[in-house]
Amino acid sequence: MESVDHEAKAVGQKNKKNPVREIIESVVIAVVLAVVIRMFIVEPFYIPSGSMEPTLMINDRIIVSKISYYFDEPKRGDIVVFKYPRDPSRNFVKRLIGEPGDTVELRDSKLYINGKLVPEDYLPAGIRYGNYGPVKVPAGHYLMLGDNRNNSEDSRYWGFLPENLIIGKAVLIYWPVNRLGLAG
Repeated sequence: MESVDHEAKAVGQKNKKNPVREIIESVVIAVVLAVVIRMFIVEPFYIPSGSMEPTLMINDRIIVSKISYYFDEPKRGDIVVFKYPRDPSRNFVKRLIGEPGDTVELRDSKLYINGKLVPEDYLPAGIRYGNYGPVKVPAGHYLMLGDNRNNSEDSRYWGFLPENLIIGKAVLIYWPVNRLGLAG
């Protein structure tokens, strides 16, 4: 009878894991998941300037979906985070205005795409800004503008955005809490 009890104890000890090892395994798994999620799925970003006001305010924190454009093309009206074409170490956020093949013109503080007036309900009330274009958006590129057109360094200054510099689509404002909601 003693040998059976001794064998049962030995089996129980083999199945029991070291608690320190369990903690280390859990931490490693959590870190790997966090890195994968941040690299490929979603990432938080901070809004440092007023170029997207009133849609995004200075100090807003947003969640950007990195997988949105794996399944669908960027669309006019999307708020997009991308690497700044003149310095890819910096990230910018702007609204996608012109898709490849579009002819875009800003005239008398109004947006025209392919000769048709496009309403922009997201712009600050009464905003007046200079004329631009008409310009044709080349294949594989986008025309990006800030909602606060008078305070935005955008495609009017640095040209068209190459598709390969897009990080993702802004989907959620999560901070400050009183601004919690969908981005754009």
